[in-house]
Amino acid sequence: MELHQKPYQFIEHTASLCAVCHRRVDAKIVQSGKGIFLLKFCPEHGEQQEILEHDAAYFLGRMRYTKPGTTSKLQTKRKLGCPFDCGLCPEHEQHTCIGVIEVTSACDLRCPVCYASSGSGAPLPLETVERMLDFFVDSEFGHAEILQISGGEPTTHPEILDIIRLARQKPIKYVMLNTNGLRIATDEAFVKTLSEFVGGFEIYLQFDGFDDAIYRHLRGKALAEIKQQAARNLTRHKIPVTLVSTIQRGVNDHEIGKIVEFGIRTDGIRGINFQPVALFGRTREFDASNRLTVTGIIEAIEQQMNGMIRKEDFLPLPCNVDRVSITYLHKSRGAFVPLTRSLDVGNCLPAIRNTFSFDPEEFLKELTERASGSGQACCDYLGALKDFSKFIPKSFFLKSRHEKIEYVSANTFRISITSFVDARNFDMKSMKKECVHIITPELKKIPFSAYNMLYREAT
Repeated sequence: MELHQKPYQFIEHTASLCAVCHRRVDAKIVQSGKGIFLLKFCPEHGEQQEILEHDAAYFLGRMRYTKPGTTSKLQTKRKLGCPFDCGLCPEHEQHTCIGVIEVTSACDLRCPVCYASSGSGAPLPLETVERMLDFFVDSEFGHAEILQISGGEPTTHPEILDIIRLARQKPIKYVMLNTNGLRIATDEAFVKTLSEFVGGFEIYLQFDGFDDAIYRHLRGKALAEIKQQAARNLTRHKIPVTLVSTIQRGVNDHEIGKIVEFGIRTDGIRGINFQPVALFGRTREFDASNRLTVTGIIEAIEQQMNGMIRKEDFLPLPCNVDRVSITYLHKSRGAFVPLTRSLDVGNCLPAIRNTFSFDPEEFLKELTERASGSGQACCDYLGALKDFSKFIPKSFFLKSRHEKIEYVSANTFRISITSFVDARNFDMKSMKKECVHIITPELKKIPFSAYNMLYREAT
């Protein structure tokens, strides 16, 4: 009898959801060729397969960068099991790195890929927003990391400036305004007012490329010039910007490198977050074999940047090693160079906090404390401290908080990639580590992916 090998190598067991009925089902993660796939079976809807990563080596090495999660206050109890008890429930493994408050469901666009199916709806009253802000801060034991004021399109809220002022008064480290940029491009008086918030405040600007055909497909309207005008207005008023680019294969993946180049050479743009399209809201079904992953975008960056940024420059974010990858660039002799070229991040891992935000002063302080001990680990920290100190001038520590923020904005650049979890690529482990959470008016914190899969219509 001839024995045949399976067409894949088993990696690990997990739980997933049926892509059709959302029933929780057993699943396995396997390697086939150079890719990592999720295989699952629903008794009603049969076998299902989805790609998790294009680069198996990256996926298999990601656990080197994981670390214990950070605690957060809980709002619900275990009852049905993840992801049906949000949130947060005791099953969740990570605190809120980014809290998202949707101040309105109204929007001045009707994007075909809108995860929220935004369009109309009443804005939240200021009193409700303040309760949500206070809840967010309290849930993080009095010190919240990043707030994203979102929607819908939050700049359509009649009290948006009051909301930002209110948020800036709370103990929240960074406040971001998520926007499609239409008002930013056309209302410079509004932009000028936003500049008053600079210092722990930035704009999270939807920016998908440079071709109107891209925007017609993803946003339903030709917006290329409007997006660039928005960027110009923000630069003119010295407001820090992070570009957020929704990427779909065959639509705008060929412009990934061009977006990076634009970000690096434009004053005031301090980073880019790439997000592969997820099957939420209005997003149309697409061929499973055509899905982009974290490593698919990393490969595109390497190819389109001609090796200026390489795949080994990207590291899994300790918050969620399965779904988020990041690299930081620092300015050296007038050009940006990935920090990983000069620093072994693996040696620094315990000193890296579970957060998207990076504060060089806090990082140096943590390294210094860890290097003051004894043993091989302390030698590693000492070496990392020496390497990292090369990038921070001594004068940095004499600067005011505002000057420190300006220095970091001008001399560092981050590229992050976030792959959200939908019903087709749902992996229980990464769901439990997701650290971007929707703050609801009912005062719950629900992971962004779970909210859009299961809870948005119910709330």
